[in-house]
Amino acid sequence: MTKSFLAFFLLLFGLSEKSVQTTKLPQSTTQIVLLGTGTPNADPERFGPSVAIVVNDTPYIVDFGPGVVRRAAAAQRKGVVGLAMPKLSKAFVTHLHSDHTTGYADLIFTPWVLERKDPLDVYGPKGLKAMTDHIVKAYQQDLDMRLFGGEPSNKTGHKVNTHEIKPGVIYKDANVTVKAFSVKHGSWKEAYGFRFETPDKTIVISGDCAPSQSVIDACDGCDVLIHEVYSQTGFLKRPPEWQKYHSQFHTSSRELAEIATKAKPGLLILYHQLFWGTSEDALLNEIRQDYSGKVVSGRDLDVY
Repeated sequence: MTKSFLAFFLLLFGLSEKSVQTTKLPQSTTQIVLLGTGTPNADPERFGPSVAIVVNDTPYIVDFGPGVVRRAAAAQRKGVVGLAMPKLSKAFVTHLHSDHTTGYADLIFTPWVLERKDPLDVYGPKGLKAMTDHIVKAYQQDLDMRLFGGEPSNKTGHKVNTHEIKPGVIYKDANVTVKAFSVKHGSWKEAYGFRFETPDKTIVISGDCAPSQSVIDACDGCDVLIHEVYSQTGFLKRPPEWQKYHSQFHTSSRELAEIATKAKPGLLILYHQLFWGTSEDALLNEIRQDYSGKVVSGRDLDVY
């Protein structure tokens, strides 16, 4: 656009050049980082389930499956500055299955060794405090050595504050409001999904669950829905005992298509994906048969 044409345009609409130059769309403050998109299967390309919501360079970790700390370091190297080790001090866990929690000790101790000074605050279901106490006790000799054996270390970053939660608002600060909602996950007495409300996005994370109306209610047109899924095609090839298990504990591609159609997210991200011999494209096609919205297959270290 030439300066003369711009001047005519501004005069026509009663605007000043300064007002046009200073009127900008708000910058996004929220990053969604998939630290792990895997399952209990030992897939070296997909680490244990974990998602980081990073707001104004402050990270909030959801679940801490195997490899969570190394994946956070990898994401930082790729440019997500909010995942620097000393900042990893807020975490939320959907339920206490091992594939979602075996990175817990790593999250407690490694960022502290790497100069985290704030205690780790963790929010999750009943049983979280007992799990935490047992982990800390198991590493007592390590703690004693690092605290009193001559190694330079701070005296606060290894501490853990556990918060056993119920449905509702469980955390709030200047960056986020976090709401927990119950989901169906087989015979687990407590399993949760989370809704993160940030200045520019609303994000819902299903955790592990069979189809749950609570996910639809929590999303209700949310910007992003991150949901677990298994291939319906692969499921039909599974032994009967595993079909019984997965149908009660998890969500099929066809069921997720129905959920997403009702929830209407701006973007549906698949994680904790069970392929059972199918491909990513095949799984996506299963969902697209009954869902017309935007959907992607999440991979480790993807950023949205």
